Amino acid sequence: GCNCKRHCYRTFGTYLAHELIGGVLVLNKKITTEKRLSVRLYLSLFIYAVVGYGLVVLLDYIFSKSDNSILAWLHLRTDVIFIVYLIMGFVCIFNFFWKKPWGYLDEVISATQTVYEQNNHVVALSDPLKELENQLNQIKMSVLLSKQAAKQAEDKKNEIIMYLAHDIRTPLTTVIGYLSLLHETPDMPEKQKEKYVKVALDKADRLEKLINELFEITKYNAHTVVLKREIVDLHCLIAQVIDEIYPTLSANGNTAVFTADDDLSINGDPEKLARVFSNLLKNAAAYSYPQTEISISAKRSDRNIQITFENHGKTIAPEQLDSIFEKFSRLDEARLSDTGGAGLGLSISEEIIHLHGGTITASSENESISFIITLPISS
Repeated sequence: GCNCKRHCYRTFGTYLAHELIGGVLVLNKKITTEKRLSVRLYLSLFIYAVVGYGLVVLLDYIFSKSDNSILAWLHLRTDVIFIVYLIMGFVCIFNFFWKKPWGYLDEVISATQTVYEQNNHVVALSDPLKELENQLNQIKMSVLLSKQAAKQAEDKKNEIIMYLAHDIRTPLTTVIGYLSLLHETPDMPEKQKEKYVKVALDKADRLEKLINELFEITKYNAHTVVLKREIVDLHCLIAQVIDEIYPTLSANGNTAVFTADDDLSINGDPEKLARVFSNLLKNAAAYSYPQTEISISAKRSDRNIQITFENHGKTIAPEQLDSIFEKFSRLDEARLSDTGGAGLGLSISEEIIHLHGGTITASSENESISFIITLPISS
């Protein structure tokens, strides 16, 4: 009878409502694409069934009020009509949601091709795949940045090779040239021969220094350098370095003024720290105006010791200052000179300071150049 049919419809509607509520509760958790599709499927089935149920109730009421024989015949078969309605609708709905994952798969396949394209096109996917879309766009950005970094590394490598070729070839050519003259002229006067030998030896020493610097920075990059730590009195160490560099300073009329606090002891490698201070002092001497003062100061804070090297010279441009600690980085006038190093001194100094757990920075303004070292105090 009608009451039984209505009861069945209500029971079915209650079941679909229960499934819908279960699907909505999933939204409070981490929703996957599969769960999103499930929720949409249940919602579609529920709405379709509710609409069908409403239509059946309406038709059942209309048919019950009519005396038409055809409508009376249909009235007796509203349950069949409802079942046919449900079967046809459910088939269409399930067919639609069956095709959805395959459409998503096609989108993902196309997106993976977009990821590796060398352009600014972003991946665009359907709403249920937004999380994947964001991940693929991040991957594409990473790929582009990696390729850009690889290109920059390749350019830097070519630049390094060019610099090495220049730095090594110049003294080597001089050594070969003077040795050839000595070989081809056995009866050369002793005074001239002594001069040529001295020049060749000086250039050979510079060539050895360049090669040693190259090997040294390679060891730092390979993280094979081990510090020989001991308690170091920085006041005494810096004073000793200044004494050793004094001839270099006095050649251009420069002077070094050193001021320091008491008790500047740290736990470090004295030989490598001396190398840092020597590099910075030689660097200051090389780029100072003649007859100017180079200031070195060391002061203690709660947990650190700050050491500052300051000299007066041509202001370093910001773009050069940003790369001053990079390997093979030298200012143009030093690159063109025959006396400059390989451009590894500051890079080696930075590596040594980092091994000690400290920092080193550079600044330049108003014809003043400063290097500031911060080292942790030993406990």
